[in-house]
Amino acid sequence: MCGICGELRFDGKTPDMAAIGRMSDKLARRGPDHAGTYSDGPVALGHRRLSIIDLSAHAHQPMVDATLQLTLVFNGTIYNYRELRTELQGLGYRFFSEGDSEVILKSYHAWGDNCVKRFKGMFAFCLWDQRSRQFFMARDRFGIKPLYINQDCKRLRFASTLPALLAGGGVDTTLDAAALHHHFTLHTVVPAPRTLLKGVRKLAPASTMMFNPDGSVDEQVYWTLDATRPAQPLSEDQWLQVTRDALDKSVQRRLLAADVPVGVLLSGGLDSSLLVGLLAGHVKDLRTFSIGFEDMGAGTEKADEFEFSDQVAAHFKTRHKQYSIPNSEVLSRLPEAVAQMTEPMASYDVIAFYLLSERVSKDVKVVMSGQGADEVFGGYFWYPEMDAAQGTPLERFSQHYFDRDHGEYLQMITPAFQTSDVTSALVAAELAKPQADEFLDEVWRLDVTTLLVDDPVKRVDNMPMAWGLEVRTPFLDHDLVELAAKMPPALKLKEGGKFPLKAVARGLVPDSVIDRPKGYFPVPALRYVRGAFLDKMREILMSDACFKRGLYQRDYVNQLLAEPEGPNAFTRINGSKLWHLALLEWWLQVHVDPLTQ
Repeated sequence: MCGICGELRFDGKTPDMAAIGRMSDKLARRGPDHAGTYSDGPVALGHRRLSIIDLSAHAHQPMVDATLQLTLVFNGTIYNYRELRTELQGLGYRFFSEGDSEVILKSYHAWGDNCVKRFKGMFAFCLWDQRSRQFFMARDRFGIKPLYINQDCKRLRFASTLPALLAGGGVDTTLDAAALHHHFTLHTVVPAPRTLLKGVRKLAPASTMMFNPDGSVDEQVYWTLDATRPAQPLSEDQWLQVTRDALDKSVQRRLLAADVPVGVLLSGGLDSSLLVGLLAGHVKDLRTFSIGFEDMGAGTEKADEFEFSDQVAAHFKTRHKQYSIPNSEVLSRLPEAVAQMTEPMASYDVIAFYLLSERVSKDVKVVMSGQGADEVFGGYFWYPEMDAAQGTPLERFSQHYFDRDHGEYLQMITPAFQTSDVTSALVAAELAKPQADEFLDEVWRLDVTTLLVDDPVKRVDNMPMAWGLEVRTPFLDHDLVELAAKMPPALKLKEGGKFPLKAVARGLVPDSVIDRPKGYFPVPALRYVRGAFLDKMREILMSDACFKRGLYQRDYVNQLLAEPEGPNAFTRINGSKLWHLALLEWWLQVHVDPLTQ
């Protein structure tokens, strides 16, 4: 797990090593254990290492294979690297290290760009072939590991975070009107390849790019998700058994691919509790970690789930740590979290991940998290609501998910930044893709391959890696996701959703955890905007920078400031609209404005 950056020149000039240094410095928190650079003709690479597999210097990067004349920078983990290593040794390859990075080099040499189809893991990597002078980039199936790109006719630059790419300089920071529409309609999700800035793009999940010496670029999507029923129908018991088997394999892959201890972020919900249950028999002295926040008073939800996480920790006798965060710390640490955000993320648990990761990173380098289970197995409240709705697939989806309709968006954004209803067009096109039997199959495929990538998955990489903490997500193992995508929707929605996971957990996890109402990662201070938090948002939205930017229509802002908990203050999935507006402006002031001054 690391941070990567680099430059590829198209104009015959040598790369800017000072820019590589600035980008690498911005990535230092992602990889505190080692820093390295490499250059060869038109290519320069930078790497920051977090040592997890093969802790020796043999696994430092950029990794150069002198025999094969290949050079690699890699961020992520290949969970099946041992099996691939054995296969490659059978083909005659000899290894100088014990980790997964070298397996990528040998795999590329053996199988070319199809090597990515063999990898089970999370990854973003770039590889320079000194012989062919080709430059290859790849990203994992669910975009768990990020890769940001700035490209023009003279050069390509890339980095693991958007702020690192900006540090290299020369990036067009003009706001992208279509990306803005996505951002404010899909809970701050901007699907790849766009970002909010015109000069920055993201390599799409499950995609590769090959830059050839003649200037041509070959792009490939190497994986898609099939959401159709299997040719041979399965009984309910068979579905539950294959789910248990696939989940066991996923957890074991993520446990064994580490030369350091692995813990669990234990929220007290079903997903993380099930991970603890599956790990407890294999890990002696398993470490678990929970976080909670201060209540906001009458009429707001409880701000921690300690009642349930305590039960799980006691049941499995884990070495448990519990952290309770006062609202004063949430407010005082928000500037840090915004400064570390690779893109603005309004979900409340972003700050929770940031503060929890700071504490957890003092004990372990790797943890597992239940992220993705709700999207893969149908756990959110809006899925049955969508299923029962009438209309086109887009209408059924949008009326239960979009933060605001296009009409409201036009009331919020000034004419200079307005665009057509590009988000509806994007979602309609995604839902209409083939290989999905039912409406909810279309929805879950969209969630897993697009929306999840740029919201929960992004924050689970971004915030923990700011503290050098790697988070592994067993529910996003692609074998498990492919299996779940073929399940009948009725099976997932049975008993209020996530029935297969509840059935697998029965007898392993305490019933009180399985049968409890679904909880969320609560940070009430960012939902119920009051007191000092409201003052901070008013300060941002009434600042000279915000007025000068001219992004928001002032009547819309003033109404939210006057009624931050009013009838129009929350999105369809209970997000604070005021926090959405304030966060984007805050992020732009921190990351973009200094570059233009």
